[in-house]
Amino acid sequence: MCLGDLPDVMRVERAAYAFPWTEGIFRDCLRVGYVCKLLENERVPVGHGIMSIAAGECHVLNLCVHPDYQRRGLGRHLLSHLLDLARRRGAGSAILEVRRSNHAAFTLYDRLGFNQIGVRRDYYPGHGGRREDALVLAREL
Repeated sequence: MCLGDLPDVMRVERAAYAFPWTEGIFRDCLRVGYVCKLLENERVPVGHGIMSIAAGECHVLNLCVHPDYQRRGLGRHLLSHLLDLARRRGAGSAILEVRRSNHAAFTLYDRLGFNQIGVRRDYYPGHGGRREDALVLAREL
């Protein structure tokens, strides 16, 4: 992913999430050198993944697949790719957060060996000014 990809990244992000990241957040991730990967299907951007790696741990910050391309194994492919990169760069464990209500994502993470290690109360924005808990998941690499 590079700065020129951000219009496509934002299109996918807005289609997939009720509370999408801002373009500024993606710019900052690119600027600080996080692992920022674009997922394409026949040269059309359909997803993206953002991950930080530090102190022997990777943190998957954003994993997104356009709704029209979900349920095809693309999220699994992208996450597996990110985890392989983290392992090669010396990370021994991975951590991520998922909305308590995002059962499809939780199932994907569970199938890839993630286990719940905690809860971050009121972590995500919700509708009507409410907040939603994040389940904190981790796995060894």
